[in-house]
Amino acid sequence: MFLGEYQHSLDAKGRIILPSKFRGLLADGCVLTRGLDKCLAVYPPQEWESVSARLRESSQSNRQVRDFLRIWYASAVEEEPDKQGRITVPEHLREYAGLEREVTVTGRGEFAEIWSRTAWAQRLSEGLPNYADLSESNPDLPF
Repeated sequence: MFLGEYQHSLDAKGRIILPSKFRGLLADGCVLTRGLDKCLAVYPPQEWESVSARLRESSQSNRQVRDFLRIWYASAVEEEPDKQGRITVPEHLREYAGLEREVTVTGRGEFAEIWSRTAWAQRLSEGLPNYADLSESNPDLPF
């Protein structure tokens, strides 16, 4: 399970060292794609297959679903960590998420996210004051 928040940097080649606690989960590779909130989603292969299977069950007659799937899959890249635990973040994904040198890698349970450090700090500051309210006002959350 992907847990925690880690501060990392992109190097000049667009590579990021994965948090050591995530490396075992991503040892067989990973799939990077656009996250839903201007971040990147990093999936281990098994979770990518699970999410893809659920997405394939979506209604293909809905134009919004088709457009989402086009962007989701067109943005996706497969990566395999090198011996130092680094993956390369392609330029199109760095641009989408506004990634520059300083990034934050966060756990999201079944997958990880890569954020611009500035965007993560802003997102956290917006959500933290309402943390309890978020859980109380959302029936999809189990508590």
